Amino acid sequence: MKIRLAVGALVGATVLGTVAFVQGTQQPDPEAAETSAASSSSSSEQPIAFLHDVHATQYAMDCQYCHFSAERSVDAGIPPVETCMGCHRIILGTTETAQAEIAKIAEHFNAGRAIEWVRIYKVSDHVHFPHLRHVQADVDCTVCHGQVQDMGAITEVAQEAEGLAMGWCVTCHRDPEYNARAECSVCHY
Repeated sequence: MKIRLAVGALVGATVLGTVAFVQGTQQPDPEAAETSAASSSSSSEQPIAFLHDVHATQYAMDCQYCHFSAERSVDAGIPPVETCMGCHRIILGTTETAQAEIAKIAEHFNAGRAIEWVRIYKVSDHVHFPHLRHVQADVDCTVCHGQVQDMGAITEVAQEAEGLAMGWCVTCHRDPEYNARAECSVCHY
């Protein structure tokens, strides 16, 4: 009987503590949302001005040429400098600015150093966003990343992504066009 009371008290205290914690976290601080992990890199300069509009529009390169693991991995992947040099051994740029940026790629390549890109799109640590599921479901990259083919060097999250907020993701998951599951465990596991 004493064991049942002790277990009951422990369970009761745990439930009350959980309710108090949940109630205390239901009203998010609007200022805290602005500094969340999702938007922490809201304006970041890249080590090389990779112009998405030139590569995706002018040269009609598919996103997955550079972001090679998007269809089979959680992360989209960043190309190794060898991939960049595959083209830029031949394409040296038509302007002084382009030539200077391509020279930076060549410097990394010749030194055997990876380009240290600044990550722009990052969901909070408690969220899992597997690119492969979205690619396999034929969700176009522009749904989350905006009209990348019209962007130069990307330094901030696209407005379409609404700061990568959970409500934005849930709205998309509930859209009948995508027929995606919207349970918490889809992204929080």
